[in-house]
Amino acid sequence: MDVAKMGFDPLFLNALHDLLDFSDEPGQSSHHAPSRAYLRDAKAMAATPADVVEYPNSYQFTIDMPGLKSDQIKVKVEDGQLVVSGERKRESEKVKEGKFVRMERRLGKYLKKFELPETADTDKISAAYQDGVLSVTVEKKPPPEPKKAKTIEIHVA
Repeated sequence: MDVAKMGFDPLFLNALHDLLDFSDEPGQSSHHAPSRAYLRDAKAMAATPADVVEYPNSYQFTIDMPGLKSDQIKVKVEDGQLVVSGERKRESEKVKEGKFVRMERRLGKYLKKFELPETADTDKISAAYQDGVLSVTVEKKPPPEPKKAKTIEIHVA
């Protein structure tokens, strides 16, 4: 039976199948769909807003990560990328006697990856976190000094 004739969009059904595919291990997926971990990371990257500014001597990355404490945030460089991640979990101990009537604040994983240019000095990275905003500064490598012209002496034979 053709699902399109039943009013179901095949793209919707594929997306639903991907969401219900609980395998995180390579080769364990029931078809060629991305793993749940990949989908979680893609969703976290899309939901984590960031700005990048290039200055003459540095790059400034500003990432909104509200509700996190500084010890819940990780900043690392791997494979030429700046990777910023964190996770805000439900604080169930705060609601002991009552129940949630509304829950709108964002929970879950924060993730952002930035491809670093060749001019970035990965040994000179600093990060500061204040009021839910993470600021990461990556210094630029100094430009190479121009090579001086070399004069060749001509011998007369």
